[in-house]
Amino acid sequence: MQGFRTELENPIVQKDIIELEKKIRLFREGKIHEEKFRSLRLARGVYGQRQQGVQMVRIKLPYGRLTIQQLLRISDVSDNYATGNLHITTRQDIQIHFVSLDRTPELWAELEKDSITLREACGNTVRNVTGSPLAGVDPEEPFDITPYAHAFFEYLLRNPICQDMGRKFKIAFSSSEKDTAFAFMHDLGFIPKVRFENGQEVRGFKIVLGGGLGSQPHIAEEVTDFMHEDLIIPFAESVIRIFDRYGERAKRHKARLKYLIQDIGKDAFLELAEKERLALKVKTYKINRDVASPVFSEGEVAPVEIINPLKYEQWLKSNIYPQKQEGYVAVGIRVQNGDIKTPVARKFAALVAEVAADDIRLTNSQGIMLRYVKEENLPYLFERLNELGLANPGFESVIDITSCPGTDTCNLGISNSTGITRELERVLLEEYPDLIYNKDITIKISGCINACGQHAMCAIGFHGSSMKIGKMVAPALQVLLGGGPTGDGTGVASEKIIKVPSKRGPQVLRTLLEDYFKNSTEGELYNQYYNRQGKIYFYDLLNPIASQENITPDDFIDWEQTEAYKPEIGVGECASVLIDLVATLLYEAEERLDWSSQAFEKGDYADSIYHAYTGFINSAKALLVSESVKTNTQSGIVKDFDEKFVASGKVELPSTFNDLVYQLNQNEPSREFAEYYLNQSKLFNKQLAEYRNANLVNTEINL
Repeated sequence: MQGFRTELENPIVQKDIIELEKKIRLFREGKIHEEKFRSLRLARGVYGQRQQGVQMVRIKLPYGRLTIQQLLRISDVSDNYATGNLHITTRQDIQIHFVSLDRTPELWAELEKDSITLREACGNTVRNVTGSPLAGVDPEEPFDITPYAHAFFEYLLRNPICQDMGRKFKIAFSSSEKDTAFAFMHDLGFIPKVRFENGQEVRGFKIVLGGGLGSQPHIAEEVTDFMHEDLIIPFAESVIRIFDRYGERAKRHKARLKYLIQDIGKDAFLELAEKERLALKVKTYKINRDVASPVFSEGEVAPVEIINPLKYEQWLKSNIYPQKQEGYVAVGIRVQNGDIKTPVARKFAALVAEVAADDIRLTNSQGIMLRYVKEENLPYLFERLNELGLANPGFESVIDITSCPGTDTCNLGISNSTGITRELERVLLEEYPDLIYNKDITIKISGCINACGQHAMCAIGFHGSSMKIGKMVAPALQVLLGGGPTGDGTGVASEKIIKVPSKRGPQVLRTLLEDYFKNSTEGELYNQYYNRQGKIYFYDLLNPIASQENITPDDFIDWEQTEAYKPEIGVGECASVLIDLVATLLYEAEERLDWSSQAFEKGDYADSIYHAYTGFINSAKALLVSESVKTNTQSGIVKDFDEKFVASGKVELPSTFNDLVYQLNQNEPSREFAEYYLNQSKLFNKQLAEYRNANLVNTEINL
């Protein structure tokens, strides 16, 4: 592999990309352990696929915002490096697939020409900050959350507090109390609020904490009903620091923030976060509210004849959203499975330039939202979209099903989620066409229990599974009911009902809908009906469909497949797997100390201190691992090191390791303290390296 060089204006980005290329070469040469390399590439958006030898690349798009030029750039990159398909995710990212690992630095450099990053799109980092796609135009919003979501993205990108946590961390900003960004299922969720003090408007946010989906969904808990806008970034930094220090690291399935809060309690967690304030880079953070005015063409479009008047009327009723800006509307676009081909994407970009703002928003339902469309231009927009296959009515209705890629590309996929999605949408359109107007019943599908398709927070959810029938295994769907947002940062997790063979998914859907139409009362929403009837009722309703007595050969073949189903689950990469190698840990400690020195030289004293802190932790972990001591949290490493090495006299320190390390949050991040703390961490690392080398020599002599 040839050395790669890039010419980018931003030296930090340039260094990041060159570093990725360097690490790829070292990995190819066998000089970096596979697990360590996995951690590095995941934090740069490069994710192993189900198919060996190729990668999925996740492109990070804060709150789903995309310019016309960025869409064109991503389309070019997909054509040149991937398959010419753009996949919109439920976190408002774009993924491209079947990418060669060796070409990822070059790919990244191409994207950065239009300020598009891969950094921290995957791995044990703060993931993409999501936001309501109507933010800025929503008639019900107290104010536009866009600048706040963007400030979070900028503040946390490459921030040392969130580069190698125990697990991923997710943040969402909703535009109103409707909570369309699903704050209730996030580690940190924000709902905008306004108060009036002395006749002046004061902005702030309701904050919820510790939500998450996965195999054990947890609804976020309220922290406060109002926090001043200047305090939300310092608060978030405190929360992330505590999660980094006390969060589980060994047991991956217990490594999310929700489990830490369940273990120690919300009040104890918030108390730890409050104690962290002294060490923060800033105690208040003034967010720049100014948002550039939308750029769009003021030219008139040609008059058009509506070829399909019925479809146009359906589209107007189901896909158009009045903006708070008079005379303009937002337009929702359904994108089946979130997949759009690059030739269509380019024509779509040209159309946006004609009739909408240069401010495309991807949605958390895998769709697209156009903004600032003049009402008089809707006929023209509809006809042009229809030519592209993007004018289907029913945006975010029952018919607009959310699904993850499942077994198409994901290592963790158990059964097909994309094929069943297409089949269920076909059934709905052909048999229940009026449901294009129903936005109460939401349907979401994941390929496994991990809920990338958000199946755990919708009215009707399915996740991929398998079931043993006799001596054979069939693809299956776990059916879940009754979940979703209830507003203002609260929600309900869907309940598991029953597992059925995958090919019976359409029968399940028909049965659920027919039962609802027949037995619900006038005006009764689906989740209200579910709660009235209860879980046992629905189990009994669906149990005949799950019966194995009338099994057929087709039940053993997954959707859009021709061969018998074989369960194949790879190693998941939703977050990196840590490798406990002593030499690697000491190397990582030295690397953090180097970063600490660089930050100190630039005057970034808080960053320097945090890198030095991580140097302390990695050095201590290396020695603990060398003596087969299990480590699972950073706070546990501090405690165990004191017990195993300091108290026993094996390592002499001027104080306990606890007192030495936790000066971190007992001092202001001044130049003087940063210099002292960095030097202490360097001395500690040197002392431990010498201790290990001496032990290795003694071992060789004894042998």
